Amino acid sequence: MTVIANRRSVMTLFSRPTDVWSHRVRLVLAEKSLNIDLVDVDDGVFPEDLLDLNPYNSVPTLVDRDLVLYDSGVIIEYLDERFPHPPLMPVDPVTRAQFRLALYRIAQDWYSLASEIEEGGDRKPVTRARKALRDSIVSSVEIFSARRFFLSDDYSLVDCSIAPILWRLEVFNIDLPSQAKPIQRYMDEIFSRPSFQASLSELEQEMRQ
Repeated sequence: MTVIANRRSVMTLFSRPTDVWSHRVRLVLAEKSLNIDLVDVDDGVFPEDLLDLNPYNSVPTLVDRDLVLYDSGVIIEYLDERFPHPPLMPVDPVTRAQFRLALYRIAQDWYSLASEIEEGGDRKPVTRARKALRDSIVSSVEIFSARRFFLSDDYSLVDCSIAPILWRLEVFNIDLPSQAKPIQRYMDEIFSRPSFQASLSELEQEMRQ
């Protein structure tokens, strides 16, 4: 990803280098080949600019001229509509609604569990979250095997949302069973995309060595 470090460009993303929510936004930006001002935010240390812009003091936060967005789901849909090439959502209203539902479920089920695992703390809740995430991913194996990408033969925002979770499975100590070969095939293809490699922070690159 191109980062303009010396001056603020029109579009700025405040992002934490290991944050899964930030990663999916960076992946969409990379897929669109957008040049941005990327501001790395250390955990718990928020720049003054961010404190002024976002009442929740959270990442990711996208600033595009006078517009400030601080929900990753809203951000990635905005980016796809603002920069329509390549398109990452289907045009058909029914299929589009199905993709939006998939995005909602991924955020509610997989991302919430990933956040629990990352937060650590009491071992039993983390162990339960790890098992729930593994089981949920494995239960989707037929969807992974049905098409080239998730729900489609075209790469989409759904894939941009799934990939950051799958990239972290090793860090989460989650091993996929042998029947999950279609998921492994999917991972191999997704991770080899130049846009995915460009989306990774240095710390994320170290997650899978």
